[in-house]
Amino acid sequence: MRLIVLGSAAGGGVPQWNCKCRVCELAWTGVGAVRRRTQFGLAISSSSNRFLLVNASPDLRQQMLDCDALHPRVGQRHTTIEAVVLTGAEVDNVAGLLSLRERQPFRLFATGAVLQTLAANSMFGVLATDVVERVACKTDGSGFEAAGLRVRAFATPGKPALYQEGDAASIGSETDDVIGLEITSGARRVVCIPACAQVTDEILRCATGADVLLFDGTTSTDTEMIDQGLSTKTARRMGHVAMTGAEGAIARFSGVQVGRKIFVQINNSNPVLIEGSRERMVVERAGWEVAFDGMDISLGAEDDAPPSTR
Repeated sequence: MRLIVLGSAAGGGVPQWNCKCRVCELAWTGVGAVRRRTQFGLAISSSSNRFLLVNASPDLRQQMLDCDALHPRVGQRHTTIEAVVLTGAEVDNVAGLLSLRERQPFRLFATGAVLQTLAANSMFGVLATDVVERVACKTDGSGFEAAGLRVRAFATPGKPALYQEGDAASIGSETDDVIGLEITSGARRVVCIPACAQVTDEILRCATGADVLLFDGTTSTDTEMIDQGLSTKTARRMGHVAMTGAEGAIARFSGVQVGRKIFVQINNSNPVLIEGSRERMVVERAGWEVAFDGMDISLGAEDDAPPSTR
């Protein structure tokens, strides 16, 4: 199995187009303390020519240009992308679907709630239904096949997409609004949870024994955005669990046996993005990695090779 992190940042990327916070200012300079990052997306495959995309960020076209494995290979029209699975209806997850028009066949998997959101917006009609098959994935443990991989979707604590919240958003409920994925090929297993408001015991059980865990790394602390004067919302209010704190990801996953634990979907405010920072050292000492665009992970004969540090 091969995993390629197409984008590793949260919504807005790094640097965010209108931001000069500490992290973004370093990213704007391009001197190396902070790598520039696009919005979260993952390509995963059990072979060299069949890929499943996890989410379709607004940066998808650039991500495809940067990833040789996703380039067309034969004939006048071709793609190695066989399927896309969406973990929610946030703009960061779905806007890139518009870059996959041109009547190219692929299968689009999402929960019924997310598919209804797409159907209600006529713009997504550019993905012609006679070419792009829309498939409702269930969170009952049944699973489905996509691009030669076995995928199981499960509800994670979260919230509706920002534009769907209304006046009283339900935070932390487990519905079809936000899902995690368990992806397997043979004996290899990857768990991907890019958005999560709480690390439950069920999530810990699911992650145990996985070869790779890709987990929500939006903020370092729950009050990060407030402390920096960037927002009035805590991480939990935004539908994310912080890295640190008694109920944070690092503490909750401590002792859980996982091959590699990697933070993804990292917000531009998060100081772990600063290489050599105190926050980065806390994460790394706890056995976690910080994802970067182009991170390429092979699970198979190359398992013993050192992780890429491109």
